[in-house]
Amino acid sequence: MKTFFYTLKQAFIQFGRNRSMSLISIFAITCMLLILSLFFIMFINVNAAAESVKGDYNSIEIFLLDETTPEQADVMVEDMKQQKGVSDAFYKTKDEAMAEFKARWGDNGYLLDGLADNPLPNSVVVMISDLEQADALAAHAEEYEGIEDVKYYKSTVDKLLKTTKFIQISAIILMIFLIIVSIIVVSNTIKLTVFNRSEEISIMKYVGATNWFIRGPFLIEGILIGVISAIIALAITHLLYGQIVDIIGDQVYQMLSTPMVPVGFLIYNFAWIFLALGVSIGSCGSIISMRKFLNA
Repeated sequence: MKTFFYTLKQAFIQFGRNRSMSLISIFAITCMLLILSLFFIMFINVNAAAESVKGDYNSIEIFLLDETTPEQADVMVEDMKQQKGVSDAFYKTKDEAMAEFKARWGDNGYLLDGLADNPLPNSVVVMISDLEQADALAAHAEEYEGIEDVKYYKSTVDKLLKTTKFIQISAIILMIFLIIVSIIVVSNTIKLTVFNRSEEISIMKYVGATNWFIRGPFLIEGILIGVISAIIALAITHLLYGQIVDIIGDQVYQMLSTPMVPVGFLIYNFAWIFLALGVSIGSCGSIISMRKFLNA
């Protein structure tokens, strides 16, 4: 216990002696975490929106000719229900289609009341449970008689998935790069303290102090830098993301029909991520800076 308190005390003393470089390290790690949080926020919200939009497009709509009877449509419905990868199929009248169209227009839906005739066709909607079967199902639907067109938004879904994957890969690459830079900055900060205390450390080694006893204060100092950086970055992220949600949250919901990820949920998860990254970066920087000096 005495060793622990000695290590902790020395860590705070070193932190105070090397304030300028410690602040530079805190600033560097904080900036890294803020940039990472930006990419995390983008990825999480884009992924949530993509999943929501993909749910809207996990269907094939078979548009029918005006002369196609409801009985013929029922035959199509029953046949599609038997196909692999179909969770459900149903007949949708042109009046039901118009009602949905008005609902999407929201407050401006009344503008459609001025139409003399309903231009929308009757259709058969096929709900897909397995997107890998979508192409085969669309091709099968085109074989029916009495249809005008088969609509499947595969290209839209593919673009959404590609965009989500691109953001994910970009975030990972940037995260690795920034973590390496932060470790180097913390390592150089600790090295300055090591050089300043080189004679003291040599004496400690001479009288039999273990490498970990010597390394302890520097390790705690690095962790302290990481924790402070994580707390600052978390506070700034909470403030900025909360403002973003307040400003554009409603507009995003209106455009994509999906809300932004709640502030509380995001910050709670970021807290653990930031602390883990901060502690890891700080401790790794300390260990690297001492490794050569102690021949460990």
